[in-house]
Amino acid sequence: MALYWCTECMPLAVTALLPVILFPLLGIMESSQVCVMYLKDSNMLFIGGLLVAIAVEHWNLHKRIALRVLLIVGVRPALLMLGFMSVTAFLSMWISNTATTAMMLPIAQAVLEQLCNTEAESDERELKEGRDNQAFVMSEVTTTKLPVDNFIKDQSEVSDEECEWNSALEAKRKAREQKYLLLNKGMSLCVCYSASIGGTATLTGTTPNLILKGQMDDIFPDNPDVINFASWFGFAFPNMVLMLLFSWLWLQCMYLGVNFKKSFGCGSSNEGDREAYKVMKEEYRKLGNMKFAEGAVLTVFVTLVVLWFTREPGFMPGWATELNKKGQFVTDGTVAILMSTLFFIIPSELPCTSSCNLDYDDGEEESSENQTPRKQKSPPALLTWKVVHERMPWNIVLLLGGGFALASGSEESGLSLWLGQSLAPLKNIPPFAISMILCLLVGTFTECSSNTATTTLFLPILASMATAIELHPLYVMLPCTICASLAFMLPVATPPNAIAFSYGTLKVLDMAKAGFILNIIGILCINLGINTWGTAMFRLDSFPSWANVTHGAP
Repeated sequence: MALYWCTECMPLAVTALLPVILFPLLGIMESSQVCVMYLKDSNMLFIGGLLVAIAVEHWNLHKRIALRVLLIVGVRPALLMLGFMSVTAFLSMWISNTATTAMMLPIAQAVLEQLCNTEAESDERELKEGRDNQAFVMSEVTTTKLPVDNFIKDQSEVSDEECEWNSALEAKRKAREQKYLLLNKGMSLCVCYSASIGGTATLTGTTPNLILKGQMDDIFPDNPDVINFASWFGFAFPNMVLMLLFSWLWLQCMYLGVNFKKSFGCGSSNEGDREAYKVMKEEYRKLGNMKFAEGAVLTVFVTLVVLWFTREPGFMPGWATELNKKGQFVTDGTVAILMSTLFFIIPSELPCTSSCNLDYDDGEEESSENQTPRKQKSPPALLTWKVVHERMPWNIVLLLGGGFALASGSEESGLSLWLGQSLAPLKNIPPFAISMILCLLVGTFTECSSNTATTTLFLPILASMATAIELHPLYVMLPCTICASLAFMLPVATPPNAIAFSYGTLKVLDMAKAGFILNIIGILCINLGINTWGTAMFRLDSFPSWANVTHGAP
């Protein structure tokens, strides 16, 4: 399965179905045990989160949020880059990284194009005004000369002036094109990179996060729901902010230079800024006023996030604490499905209570006394199954299930136990060094393979290794899961990179140079987090008793 996933000789989802065939035939697991892995609680959480994301995209709520924030941030180069990175990362926390990148890149391109066009007009106008002023002064100085000599000299001087003006205009054009080529590259990279970084902040932001949640619950069934939406956000969100800030500084230095005074503008304003601001304002104006459907989706979305955070916050009793005293009855997946079901119930428009929109039989006028109204047609719901069917990536659901089945089969067969015992000599290495080496390994591997396949393959091995050397499983599993999303160096590494590369301004070398440093930044930030606030949150400095009991092994 690892070979098939890396080479993609078959579709990833089809490869994920191999355990259904091979595990029963090889006597590893019963068919009923394997098949149930494909719709675990984590899959339901994934489906519920995707339904929310589909509703947000369907009603263009994400575009309204993005443009509103960008209008607040402004259009100065450095602030514009920071604004696009912040908005992209925030949206990527809730909707797919691919959809976020596909929406944000055209907006960034339009703003940069307007800035470039306005600067070109400004340069041409400035040079023209300088030439006119110079010609005016020259004519005043030479009025006392003889008419013929004056005419000949004026002609030659005007001709020389025209050549100088054209040369200056050409020089300005080349400098401007080079400047905006770099800015375009920087903006494209900042959008696709921040989409990948933002997806790490929430449990539903990207698939590897859910794989960790599912495999922790499967391999360590006695763990006290150590990974849930609130605990993941508490660790991953500060880490995401840290990575985003350092990534912005690196891209700023690489593509805008270290002249922060010029990049930030320092309070000055020019026509290019105003014109680019108008572009974003016009895009926002096209969206019109917020509709009832957008407000309803936003309300359901905010309610879902609040319910996720308050279900089992850990530091205080949550609303589901009483229900979960005898087991995990209510999980994040329960909440996700509950709230996403509302999208199929709530209408997209307020029903009209007046008779003005009713249809009447026999072509009678509405003012007629004998009018017979037909049944009023109800507005469609916020989501229909047709929309969901078109946009739901069902292949990822199978891929998730295949990963869970593979992990369970590794435990049942004793493969994970054997691998863990083989890695027992690592006990002599300091834990922070183990984490750093594994993060580098996963970060390199994910550049050539999908982040889902990478996480699926590595997590069972890491869990066995942690148990063998008596290290908290999350100390290695959590940073490696986040590192699986740090695929920054190649266009084929992740869909956001491919979308940014498709615009034609980037070269593979550009992405490799910028992405290599970002990979290092990400690995250092993650290991800083796991050794500071991560250790305090999850008590990673001790080996938990629940880690001694694994699924399929004594």
